[in-house]
Amino acid sequence: MRAVRYHRYGGSEVLEYEDVARPVPGPGQVLIKVAATSFNPVDAGIRGGYLAQVYQIGFPHIPGVDVAGTVAELGVGVLGWNSGDAVVAFLPLDADGAAAEYALAPADSLAAAPASVALADSAALPEAGLTAWQSLFEVAALAGGQSVLINGASGAVGGYAIQLAKAAGAVVTATAKARDADRLLDYGADRVVDYVDYTQSPITVDGAPFDVVLNLVSTTDEQTEALIGLLVDGGFHAGTMVFGPENPGRGIRTQRVFVRSDAAQLAGLVRRVDAGELRIEVAYRRHLADAAAVHDESDAGRLHGKTILVPGDQ
Repeated sequence: MRAVRYHRYGGSEVLEYEDVARPVPGPGQVLIKVAATSFNPVDAGIRGGYLAQVYQIGFPHIPGVDVAGTVAELGVGVLGWNSGDAVVAFLPLDADGAAAEYALAPADSLAAAPASVALADSAALPEAGLTAWQSLFEVAALAGGQSVLINGASGAVGGYAIQLAKAAGAVVTATAKARDADRLLDYGADRVVDYVDYTQSPITVDGAPFDVVLNLVSTTDEQTEALIGLLVDGGFHAGTMVFGPENPGRGIRTQRVFVRSDAAQLAGLVRRVDAGELRIEVAYRRHLADAAAVHDESDAGRLHGKTILVPGDQ
C-alpha cells in the first residue's frame, strides 16, 4: 500500500509518500480501508518534534489522527463490528495514523460513521469535534444560560464549539477575522468580534464578562492573562495551545486541554450530525500525495479551512 511517512523530526520536507507493508490487526484492533484522514495542527506539532515529551512516536511514523473508512479486517477478540462497516475514529497520537490506504485502529475507539455526509468528509469530525466537546463540557462545565468567548474561532474546533455551545443554550461570542464572520454567525454565534486588542489595559470585548473563555490560539502569558481578565469571578479559562497562570485569582480556574479518544462521545457527535444539529464543513479535498504541501501551507499560515486527505483514486 501507499502511505505518508517521516523518518525523522523536521519540517514538511521530511514527509515522504512511499510504499509500505499493509498492516495486520492484532488483538483488539481493526484494519480500516481509509476513505480519508484530515490534517490537524497536532500532526504538524508531532512531526516537528515539538510534542516529543508528550507523544513518544517511533520512526518511521505515519501521521493522521483522524480516520474515516470501512472495516477491512478484524483482530482477535473484536466484537460488534463487521467487515464493510463504515466507521470513524480518533487514533492514538503515539501510534501510526491514517495517512495511508489502510490503517489500524483500536476497536474501542470506533464509532459508526455519519450516514448523512460523504464518508470521506466525516474524517473532519473526530479530533476537532472531540476537542470542542471536551473543552466546553468536560473541562469548563459550560451550561445553558452561561456566556462563552471562543477566541480564534475560525478553525474546525471553533466551528464545532460554536455549534455545540449554542445547542447547549449558551450565549456565544467568537473572535475571528472579518472574512469568517458570516460563516461563524451562520453556525450560531451571537456575535463575532473582528479581533481582540491585547494592547489595551484592560482589554474590552462586547459581551464581557464571560463565564467561560475557550482560547484556541497560542497567546503570550500577558495575552492569556488579558483574556482571563474578561471572565466573571469563578469563571473558567480552557486553552488548547497554552497553559494559564497557576493562581489567576478571583476564584477563576484555568486548564490546558489535551484531547483524548472517546468512542461514546464521538458516537454522540455523529448522532448530532445525522440529526442535522452539527455541521461538518470541508474546505479542501486533497490527495494523500499532497500531504507535504498541506503541512507546508499550514506551517506558513496559508492553510485556511479544514483539509481532508484522500488516498488512491477516490
